[in-house]
Amino acid sequence: MWALLVLLGVLLTGCQSPSAGVAEDGRLGGPASGTTAAGSAPVTRPSGYGAVFLAVDECSSFGTTSFTEVPCAGERAAARVVARHDGTVRDGPRCPATTDFVLHISEQRPASDEDGDGAVPQGYACMRNLQPPHPGDPGGGGGPRTIVGDCVYSSGDGQVRETGCDGKDEQEPEYKVTEAVARRADCPASTALYVRLGGDRPVGCARPL
Repeated sequence: MWALLVLLGVLLTGCQSPSAGVAEDGRLGGPASGTTAAGSAPVTRPSGYGAVFLAVDECSSFGTTSFTEVPCAGERAAARVVARHDGTVRDGPRCPATTDFVLHISEQRPASDEDGDGAVPQGYACMRNLQPPHPGDPGGGGGPRTIVGDCVYSSGDGQVRETGCDGKDEQEPEYKVTEAVARRADCPASTALYVRLGGDRPVGCARPL
């Protein structure tokens, strides 16, 4: 079954913004949901992978412009859903700490439902790559969340962004988050930077490298 997908570009300060829309046929900038470009054949949506599009433990393909649900045992499978929520990322539960990336699933209500797909509500899927690299791991240099073990650098606008701790990314790491605490006062004396993490322990204590 197919749905409109938008890959969220994740800023390490906690901000997220959707990329360009993806059409039902997998092309960027295609027709809106429920429509077909003039002169083109109707889109056929395969079904049978699950009652919910990209449910937990289901898998997606990995492409440069779009993602589709595929069997996890298939050669096209690239990432697995570790958590799935309806609504928006801003208003919904947070993804697990080691999530590699987030897929935003746009609402789809097909005009007809001959294949039994039904409507797909707006939601998001927290994804974990089936194979390394895992940017969501501590020190991995990416992922939708900054966690203990991650490294950051100053972006020059009063904020910090995540980068790989191994120094292989374009930006060299300047600080490493060593602890997550409830208050700044709980950070050790060696703390040189406070990083906003969110959750029950929203303050990240970072030391210089």
